[in-house]
Amino acid sequence: MKANKATLGRTLDDPDPGVRLYLFYGQDDSGSRALAERLLAGLKAEKTAIAGSALKNDPGLLAGEAGAISLFGERRAIWIEPAGDELTVAAEALLDVPAVENPAIMVAGALRKSSSLLKLAEAGTAAIAHPSYPLEGREAERLVIDLARSEGLRMAGDVATRVAAAANNNQAIVASELRKFALFLGAGADAPRELDHEVIDRLGADSGEGDWMRLGDLALDGRLKDLVEQLQCVSLGAAETVPIVRSLQRRVLQLAPLRARIEHGERLDDVVASMGKSLFWKDKPIIQRLLSQWSAARLAQLGERISRLERQLMLTPVPGGTALGEELIAIARAVRR
Repeated sequence: MKANKATLGRTLDDPDPGVRLYLFYGQDDSGSRALAERLLAGLKAEKTAIAGSALKNDPGLLAGEAGAISLFGERRAIWIEPAGDELTVAAEALLDVPAVENPAIMVAGALRKSSSLLKLAEAGTAAIAHPSYPLEGREAERLVIDLARSEGLRMAGDVATRVAAAANNNQAIVASELRKFALFLGAGADAPRELDHEVIDRLGADSGEGDWMRLGDLALDGRLKDLVEQLQCVSLGAAETVPIVRSLQRRVLQLAPLRARIEHGERLDDVVASMGKSLFWKDKPIIQRLLSQWSAARLAQLGERISRLERQLMLTPVPGGTALGEELIAIARAVRR
């Protein structure tokens, strides 16, 4: 069935146990991924990734994994990205089995109205499909406020607009920024906090990021010598570590959906060209190199490492400049291997 836009938040935060297939698709890859991550949290499930190529070659694998009982009893969700019509047979097999233990989450790019996978998801009561389009204006403001509520944050409309604009209306970056603000303020469902401009001035994605982005790019590009020299020229105190980590996270979030498209068959040059004016011309060479060097799987692993480092830095009373420097050097060395 098609997701009801008005009740989408409840659908994601309090999922119906009868739904076994979720399909997020559309032009906004980051938006689809952000919705999928929110659903994962609502399911209180661990992500189990399966490659689309594996399901194409063995369509029954998805139903088998969805029906498998975890050895330790934890809830799982089967994550497939990127998805397309080649997985329709696997999705049909999933919907045909009597019952499943673990729902499947498919993240696809733009799908035609005639897409067999989309038609299947929209036709069944055990499946939900939702499109993601680039957000603008009041819609972006409402999304930020909705996402913030799930993190225990309250904010005025102008604050929500600023958060959306700083993240270029990228839902994945918005969600990541809100988690950072909630962590800083100690917010949660049982302890709501007010997010204001003062906090954003201190930690936001638009707070002098340009200088810090270079450190992350040097690490991602494997330029170890240049990175070490740059680290020796900057002071990594409490005021610097978080912005640097946030800049690195933003770059990884930018690269992940682009790399997924390449692994799905699109040419590197076409993917970069599709970014249009959203990509500053000076950034084009570094983006092309990083997309060539990092696979989608490695970017996902790196994203998890950076998130753990961010939590460590935010919760440690002593500035973690040493830990951050070591992590950046480790990333650069990993590229050179």
